[in-house]
Amino acid sequence: MSARISRKTIGTECTFEGIGLHQGAQNSIVCRPAGPNDGINFFKDGNKVKVCTKNVLSTQRGTTIQNDKTQVHTVEHLLAALHALEISDLNIDLNGNEIPIMDGSSKPFFDRLNKCEIVDLKSEANCIVVEEKLEYIDTDTGSKYEITPFDGLAIESTLDYNDPVIGKQSATMSNISEFGSEISSCRTFVLASELKYLYEENLIKGGRPNNALVFRDANISEDGIAQLQKLLGTNESIDHDNKLVNNLTLRYENEPARHKLLDLIGDLYLTGFQIKAKIKAFKPGHTSNFKLAKFLQAYHENKETSKAKPMYDSNAKAIKDVNQIQEMLPHRYPFLMVDKVIELSDKHVVGVKNVSFNENFFQGHFPGNPVFPGVLQMEALAQCGGILALSLSEEGDWDTYFVKMDNVKFRNMVYPGDSLILHMELLMPIRRGIVKMYGKAMVGDQLMSEGELTAKIVKREE
Repeated sequence: MSARISRKTIGTECTFEGIGLHQGAQNSIVCRPAGPNDGINFFKDGNKVKVCTKNVLSTQRGTTIQNDKTQVHTVEHLLAALHALEISDLNIDLNGNEIPIMDGSSKPFFDRLNKCEIVDLKSEANCIVVEEKLEYIDTDTGSKYEITPFDGLAIESTLDYNDPVIGKQSATMSNISEFGSEISSCRTFVLASELKYLYEENLIKGGRPNNALVFRDANISEDGIAQLQKLLGTNESIDHDNKLVNNLTLRYENEPARHKLLDLIGDLYLTGFQIKAKIKAFKPGHTSNFKLAKFLQAYHENKETSKAKPMYDSNAKAIKDVNQIQEMLPHRYPFLMVDKVIELSDKHVVGVKNVSFNENFFQGHFPGNPVFPGVLQMEALAQCGGILALSLSEEGDWDTYFVKMDNVKFRNMVYPGDSLILHMELLMPIRRGIVKMYGKAMVGDQLMSEGELTAKIVKREE
């Protein structure tokens, strides 16, 4: 069963001060407690800017939000820390127009906020729960995201630079709980050959030797490095064997990939929702991250809208009743798990299992708290899939046997009185008697369990 997340705020105030990377001015923010359902809001000169996708102004080299006359630049590193700490409600007083860059990572925000007595607001947080395989491709940037169900947030980020100094690298966060120790300290980065252009375009007025990783790429000359030293305000001698022209030391060999992962966590929090999904990101960036956030938000809104209308009607007329099912399947009481079939094609089948308290296994699972076993949900799905497989087979007596189950998830409890909708669809054509299907068990529009089931159909010898 999916764990619920509570809304949270901080119990004590904290302040962050420093230069802004892009605007180059001194800025400070004061983070204050907020009430449940307030969300995350910036305040400046009487204006309020709420963190949400509708208020995103720009994603050029950072994420900027705006409302009325107030802009807040470079919010992603702060948002990443808030996302990881599950802080859903926060008031932030802004002196300036940009979040301080600090050391170029999220760690200063994460560490100090984590010490601010995080308070449970005793109400349920908003979550985007991905319940099926999704894919988002940004054709403008070439970024690609594969999204699958997961009870938490897991991310794999892969970047691919033509220059070998960074090259192709990946980073993985198996759960958001790893953010503080494995991801938060990873700093923003740039290629040395890009830096002069960014300065001239006023995109990194606050660039300093200690707030970003500047990689020595093949397109930068020694004269170019000398010019960069002047821009960075340092005459420090540079180790020519160092990948970084500003003499910093990498915290991880794949620090750039980890920072891209950090940015994605921050940009996803523009939704104001905790994300429950596993995401594989290929060449992510702020622009494509923002588009992904809107994509997931639309997915969530469509799912919520459809809740009023169940995907399938458990009272639909049977196209195969229990007597016809028994003609196809060898299963009998107490192990026949499909009461009727309401849809059947050459690629999918939908069946119904009415869960009754009279089921014999409720005597032991569990006395006083009857719960329909998850393994029997998989068995019911398999039997339903067997009906599809046998409907496509030649005449004769056939049996179906499990070969394996993959990516099985039990998401919610099934109780006596529930009508379990069993949906099975072929993942590939049946070959040599091997049937591979994706199944999901629903009660109304709520996903109870799912998995990829593989079986073999064998003709019974006479």
